[in-house]
Amino acid sequence: MTEFRDTLETFPNSFPERDYEIEIICPEFTSVCPKTGQPDFGELVFTYTPAALCVELKSLKLYLQKFRNEGIFYENITNRILDDLVAVLQPRRMRLVSRWTPRGGIRTNVTAEYTAAADN
Repeated sequence: MTEFRDTLETFPNSFPERDYEIEIICPEFTSVCPKTGQPDFGELVFTYTPAALCVELKSLKLYLQKFRNEGIFYENITNRILDDLVAVLQPRRMRLVSRWTPRGGIRTNVTAEYTAAADN
């Protein structure tokens, strides 16, 4: 589903020679449980060290809204979003933590990470 990925826009990192972290918190993420069709509510926390590019926040918001009606498991959505952002940004490092509201007395957190290969 690269059409979701095509929503993401970037801008040049003004400090590409420096390692620094950007943290983005999205406290109102929604998707749909593929088993029950019921809405899932979660918080996404992105932490990344940019290389040449940074993500433009309005485009990130529009990208995340595309999942509102998508039937997808927590593990899949976390890894898919990470893969899309890594493909677009090519960061040095990125970590995505998705924290899901309790369902049936069980709360789920999913963490996915990416680290760029070291140049030889």
